[in-house]
Amino acid sequence: MRHRPEVADVIAQAGAAYQARYRTSAAQRRILHALVRCRTAALGGHHQRCTQCGHQVLAYNSCRNRHGPTCQGSARARWLAARAGELLPVPYFHVVFTLPGPLGPLALQNQRLVYGMLFRAAATTLRTIGRDPKHLGADLGFLAVLHTWGQTLQHHPHVHCVVPGGGLACDGSSWVACRPHFLLPVRVLSRYFRHRFLRLLRVARRQGKLAYHGQLAPLADPTAWARWVHGLKRTEWVVYAKPPFGGPRQVLKYLARYTHRVAIANQRLVAVDEGHVTFRWKDYAHGHRWRTMTLDPVEFLRRFLLHTLPRGLQRIRHYGLLANRRRTTALAHCADLLGHHPDAAEPSAAADLASPPTCPACGAGPLVLVAILAPDPQATPLPWDTS
Repeated sequence: MRHRPEVADVIAQAGAAYQARYRTSAAQRRILHALVRCRTAALGGHHQRCTQCGHQVLAYNSCRNRHGPTCQGSARARWLAARAGELLPVPYFHVVFTLPGPLGPLALQNQRLVYGMLFRAAATTLRTIGRDPKHLGADLGFLAVLHTWGQTLQHHPHVHCVVPGGGLACDGSSWVACRPHFLLPVRVLSRYFRHRFLRLLRVARRQGKLAYHGQLAPLADPTAWARWVHGLKRTEWVVYAKPPFGGPRQVLKYLARYTHRVAIANQRLVAVDEGHVTFRWKDYAHGHRWRTMTLDPVEFLRRFLLHTLPRGLQRIRHYGLLANRRRTTALAHCADLLGHHPDAAEPSAAADLASPPTCPACGAGPLVLVAILAPDPQATPLPWDTS
């Protein structure tokens, strides 16, 4: 069988050259180390056998790194199974908040701070405009997912929010549904998002929390900073609301595409040759057409590692009615108001996303464990010095 190209192949080929050319953080080194060993004998594995046809499968363990293209399946299934009981029988909307390009370099130098501000500004915007009686006049509940990449792996920080089409009345007495196919006005969301984020930015500046290195060093000067912020105020910030989609099963499948996504999936890689990496990307500006791009392997790794998140930073967050401290009671109250009482005996809408593995040969029999393989640290020697 022909080997399908993987990000690990690029790391094996160009990891040493990348580290020779660029200064790498400890987090980036951990990613390189983990992904090149992922699903190899270096991490151990297990033998499985089909109970029907006897076919045997050798499977190596995942590194479980959240930046790894092959490590998200089980985490996604567990997360979606937990969310299945939290969905309401209403349309759901997808709203995207994007930082303008000039903020990208500042975000890279202050990731934990700026990404946190992006979450807070987006959440405050949705909740404030949602509560406004001129619009919905209700308390919203939603989840937000941070993505930092565009289709060509360039830095492009944005937050995807999945929002039920309505909310709880401010006095808690009723469910307030939004208009059909319309949640909140995008232009109002955009202006308020810009206002909230720039306010958070000013506070962080005043408290001395921002770092300015390299090309950003001039921003340490108050005059240069004021000029730069003025330019951001004059920019239209992009907030995009997609049309609503269907019921709980469709919502879960939709979430599966966003919540545990990484910068690039192995399926998008076309070829990893000596000196070249070719991958597919979707050109949204020209009819969502698929195109290909070829990069030097070191440049590919540079772009890939731009999306390394600080350790412990939460990529998925819940707000409003879905906030952890009130989710259970708030959702139960909303379900009562909507007359929604799901039958516990019904199969979970996430069942098809967390089904047990079946035999790849006969496609019917379940796979059972035959043997566990111990890790072999020498199986995948690293092409660079990790000392």
